[in-house]
Amino acid sequence: MLSPKKTKFRKRQKGRIRGAAQRGNSVDFGEIGIKSLEHGKLTSQQIESARIAIMRHIKRGGKVWIRIFPDQPFTAKPAEVRQGKGKGAPAGWYAPVKPGRILYEVKGVDLELAKTALVRASHKLPVKTKIVFKEGL
Repeated sequence: MLSPKKTKFRKRQKGRIRGAAQRGNSVDFGEIGIKSLEHGKLTSQQIESARIAIMRHIKRGGKVWIRIFPDQPFTAKPAEVRQGKGKGAPAGWYAPVKPGRILYEVKGVDLELAKTALVRASHKLPVKTKIVFKEGL
């Protein structure tokens, strides 16, 4: 699963994910991609399970690009622990996603096959998505 090699701080405040994606909002590398339609946080497990769904459907043909990276830590307290006593330990990593962000791109396979693979991947993700094609295709 994806995670940063090294970070400056172990924990981070939540913050908010506002506005539309200014970067990463066009299909640049592949021919077809998945675009996010709403705000959300994609964990490294969700990103990986969607990638596996794509790879299995296209039978490891073509090339797949993951356009997001989980670099934000999230924390969790153990089960059945009383409130207070500080923030929990880091539990995993997530990628903040804005509307318009391209999540995955595929190239080198039939467009219909790639489309069905991306639909399968979108079922693994917690945000609404749509399939988009490269400009001029």
